[in-house]
Amino acid sequence: MNESIDKKFLTVPPFECAWRKDLKFREAGRGCVAFEAFAHNDVTVVFRENVGSQHYHYKRDNSPHYTVILGSHRNRRLRIEVDGENVVDVAGVGLCCSSAFQSYWISIYDGLISVGKGRYPFQNLMFQWLDSNPNCNVRYVGLSSWDKHVGYRNVNVLPLTQNHILLWKQVDCGEYETEEDGDEEVKDERLGYDKWGLENFLESWELSDMFFIVGKEEKLVPAHKVILQTSGDFPLSLTGEGVVVQLPEVRYPILHALLEYIYMGHTQISEPQLGSLWALSSQFQVTPLMKQCVETMERFKLNKKLFDSGKNVELSYPSTQPHCGMVFPFGLPINVQKLKQLHSVGEYSDINIYIDGHGLVVKSHKIILSLWSVPFAKMFTNGMIESNSSDIHLRDVSPEAFNIMLEFMYSGELSIEDSIDFGSLLLQLLLLADQFGVTPLHQECCKLFLECLSEDSVCPILQAVSSIPSCKLIEETCERKIAMHFDYCTTASLDFVLFDVATFSSIIRHPDLTVTSEERVLNAILMWCMKAKELCGWELVDQLMRKYTPEPLFEERMLHSVNDLLPYVRFPLLPHALLKKLENSGLSSHIPVLDNLVKEAIGFIEYGSTAPGNGQNVRFQHRRSSYKELQYICDGDSNGVLYFAGTSFGEHQWVNPVLSKRITITASSPTSRFTDPKTLVSRTYQGTSFAGPRMEDGQQCAWWMVDIGQDHQLMCNYYTLRMDGSRAYNRFWNFQGSLDGRTWTNLRDHENDQTLCKPGQFASWPVIGPNALLPFRFFRVVLTGPTTDASNPLNLCICFLELYGYFH
Repeated sequence: MNESIDKKFLTVPPFECAWRKDLKFREAGRGCVAFEAFAHNDVTVVFRENVGSQHYHYKRDNSPHYTVILGSHRNRRLRIEVDGENVVDVAGVGLCCSSAFQSYWISIYDGLISVGKGRYPFQNLMFQWLDSNPNCNVRYVGLSSWDKHVGYRNVNVLPLTQNHILLWKQVDCGEYETEEDGDEEVKDERLGYDKWGLENFLESWELSDMFFIVGKEEKLVPAHKVILQTSGDFPLSLTGEGVVVQLPEVRYPILHALLEYIYMGHTQISEPQLGSLWALSSQFQVTPLMKQCVETMERFKLNKKLFDSGKNVELSYPSTQPHCGMVFPFGLPINVQKLKQLHSVGEYSDINIYIDGHGLVVKSHKIILSLWSVPFAKMFTNGMIESNSSDIHLRDVSPEAFNIMLEFMYSGELSIEDSIDFGSLLLQLLLLADQFGVTPLHQECCKLFLECLSEDSVCPILQAVSSIPSCKLIEETCERKIAMHFDYCTTASLDFVLFDVATFSSIIRHPDLTVTSEERVLNAILMWCMKAKELCGWELVDQLMRKYTPEPLFEERMLHSVNDLLPYVRFPLLPHALLKKLENSGLSSHIPVLDNLVKEAIGFIEYGSTAPGNGQNVRFQHRRSSYKELQYICDGDSNGVLYFAGTSFGEHQWVNPVLSKRITITASSPTSRFTDPKTLVSRTYQGTSFAGPRMEDGQQCAWWMVDIGQDHQLMCNYYTLRMDGSRAYNRFWNFQGSLDGRTWTNLRDHENDQTLCKPGQFASWPVIGPNALLPFRFFRVVLTGPTTDASNPLNLCICFLELYGYFH
């Protein structure tokens, strides 16, 4: 591997791979690598759990890894391999260029591999593929090649803290049209947002409110006040139309170059005209252009050979925020602060916006609205009433959301305060962005929705976005989250019963549906069908069925939905005793489909697979993602999670899981003779075992914490403690769960709990309520008040801990 002095450039020979220490995801299984590559054949990027060698090649790798090949099969195909096995092979996507460096980005998020083309990561999405059995441990990035040298430069690894990759291309991310010319890529990026930008209004009479009279020929050149005044200092009046700026001594090509620079961010001009362009930009104080003209003229004086006399000089505005591309106002010599100020005071405004019930809400500029919104542009230019009027009236629009949308149009950035009404305001803003076609704002709203997406908010969000066609991807994300947290989302609230039949059916049929019991699926279907107003199980529905016929109980949902949805319950996985209860229930007698499914399941359990094809029928298969139930039987039993970890999850004889590094236990005080993490999961009684206090957030606290591992989660419904030999009995403490070890959720609060009253005593408590259905990786017992030991009241004295519930 040849590597230049500049570490951002390297050449990889055939059948080798470049590994650098900085090419590493910040979080395992989640990250993005952006790079430029020059290749005659393929560009190959490898993602591994560990760094490979210089002579590594993915064809000989037996360890877990992903491989993405751009331009496979003589630069004709895109391929993705998992552990050496081909899983994606598509033609005409992500092809390489043999004449110039091209920019690419590849991101991985929990098995979702996204490939894009372009300078700006997370834009120009070409292809996505989701691994149904994701490798969430890949971290290191290797740059490889097949049979020809590949040049890489500007390689950077970016973090992915949220699953934003679904959102960066909400609107039509169709197949990317590749170009042979490397400059075509830059051209595409300059077209900016939806190929619609300020350049479309360059010297256009559309929406213009002033014009120049230039040269001896008195050529009329239209322009827009708000654009000019935020780019420099032009002699423009604040009111009135048809403002005229006369420039009799200026030739048209010079003015055109000035306006082109303002409206497009770049221009070309011959070297002899640089002085005239500098003079004109100085006259109107277009400072960036002034500086570039001066710098270019100085370079020309020092070395005339730098410029080909037959070609024009290229002048481009140096954008300070390249990740924004050419989305207005970025990439242009626009003073954003001045633009926002003109918006706030209404200077040079040519449109008054009224909202029914709120009167005049803002004065704005037609050209700014038209830059972002095609509906607004058509409204102002196609002969509608608004085309010849300075007023527009809007109905059924939130003034707060509309003002936020306008602020986004003037700044290119979304600013929305976190308040009680945040969710409602964000939804109104999303609907506005969809209504007026402001795609970048729509994408930002979708990102915020995903950032605030939780088990508690996902149902209302899904209900809101399911009717918006452009929110299809966020809708799918919500459905997947509900499916993966089905128990909680159908128990903590009844929001799910408001879903339409298509949405609820999609969740029930989702391949990632995760449940602790098929009984919960049955309960959810029955509650949804009867539009339940309170939480209930099938037994309560059965009691109602004995009093009423199905029609009034289920109303309009009975005729179609019950029969369609019940087959998605995997009845053969239910306990035999429960199936016999269902067989004799009123539900079975009134719903023939349920009766048939229950009888089929009983026959399967009692007599085996009697029907042809039962082995392949999903109703007879355990869900791939179901949690293993580890049920509390008695104090000190061998059924808990920590004991299970000690057996390598059921594969070997028991070994202390702390020693085998299956789990990690930490304490608030340093490890010592009497603060020994392995003691808490030992099968041997320890007479003295405690976690001492430490200062956190200005307060003293003591705790023991368990990390069950990066690849595991537990819905905890029971836990056990054992006192050591002291008399420091706990009275005030919390049992908590966390996903990251930093933000904690209380699973059970103990206030003056008198249960522990003997040295060496076992005690166990159930975890009840919706939080018992939330999966966590970290658990801890933390003191919230003094123990009964007056000499050391803040020592948390326990010598054993066990957890129970649904383990994944």
